[in-house]
Amino acid sequence: MRILYPEADEKKISNLLTLKGKDIVIVGIQPWYYHVGSNCKDIALRLAEHNRVLYINKPLNRKTWVSKNKDEGVQLHCSVVKEHGNKMEKISKNLWQFFPASIIESINWLPSTSVFKKINYINNRRFAKDIEGAMKELGFTDIILFNDNDIFSGYYLKELLSPSLYVYYCRDYLRGFDYWKKHCDVLEPELIEKADVVVTNSEYYADYCGRYNASSYYIGQGCNTKLFNAGADYEVPADMQNIPYPVIGYTGVLDLERLDENIIAAIAQKYASANIVLVGPEQDNFKNSRLHKYSNIHFLGRKNLPELPAYVNAFDVCINPQVKNEITKGNYPLKIDEYLSMGKPVVATRTEAMRMFEPFTYLSDSPGEFTGLIEKALTEDSDKLRTERIVFASSHTWEKSVEKLSAIINKYLS
Repeated sequence: MRILYPEADEKKISNLLTLKGKDIVIVGIQPWYYHVGSNCKDIALRLAEHNRVLYINKPLNRKTWVSKNKDEGVQLHCSVVKEHGNKMEKISKNLWQFFPASIIESINWLPSTSVFKKINYINNRRFAKDIEGAMKELGFTDIILFNDNDIFSGYYLKELLSPSLYVYYCRDYLRGFDYWKKHCDVLEPELIEKADVVVTNSEYYADYCGRYNASSYYIGQGCNTKLFNAGADYEVPADMQNIPYPVIGYTGVLDLERLDENIIAAIAQKYASANIVLVGPEQDNFKNSRLHKYSNIHFLGRKNLPELPAYVNAFDVCINPQVKNEITKGNYPLKIDEYLSMGKPVVATRTEAMRMFEPFTYLSDSPGEFTGLIEKALTEDSDKLRTERIVFASSHTWEKSVEKLSAIINKYLS
């Protein structure tokens, strides 16, 4: 059954007061300390305008704790735990991040889901004890618990923390990833079912969650249009100044589970005089890609979020060459909003989630078609089209998304 933010009730829901004066605890799959954009961080910032928000970084597992190859963020978490144990850090007036000290066991390798659930309960209990300590330190009571897509560490928190409302936020199809899929086929439907309310950032995920919980709503997706501002002045980034135009560009994580290297290779071959610029961190599977053999493909690495608009501004055409699979099928591509907010022509793989962007982008069903659409995007670009893209992207703001979330929460609290 397809359950979306209900059009018939929209006027009634939108008339509810903005969520105010609540204590909100957020758990999820992305820690605050990661220097990349996150839906949940944007939501937390806006909820904290009128509520107290405690953002819990995900707990460290045993394997990560003993590993010698830790990324920068995990190294920070480990050092904090060694020096302080649990630690609270104030981010703004009503927003805190918390570093839980408990180490949870690495159990994803277990072949039996029933055994996994038993030990996962022990892990969740350790995690919940840390959260309770943080809540006590801040005087949080009668909490709203917001779970950002963490199927494992958030599975038993409703029972262990007894929130006034448990909200599950589905923004990615984790069942499609090797790490998650072994136990997610059982655990995520159960988690969705027992949540008090489910919210999603794509209509496809609302349909998916609606199969297990009728209280599932599409709340849209936000874009930081103030940051990705076509009217601002940008200097060409230093590492792009010697790259000749035209530039075909992409921003985001480079991951072969999401990106189609055949499309990118086809672009490099057809447009030998153009340059393909890929801005973002490479996953291990991408580091061994044949794309590194092409002289006109440039890997510029991870950039901080405030730096990205200057890169997008320097692109002639923006691309999102996704591979078609269960992971990308319903995934809301935030980068498309960011590209359009800068007025840029966009060529992307056609997926379920991309249907809403079709009037403002060029959607492809094959590598051959993709390369042809790049030429079309270059030749058709105009001031009129740029304005239309910017206006469309401006309708997707975090303020509007969080207003819908707040109204839904108020509805279920009343």
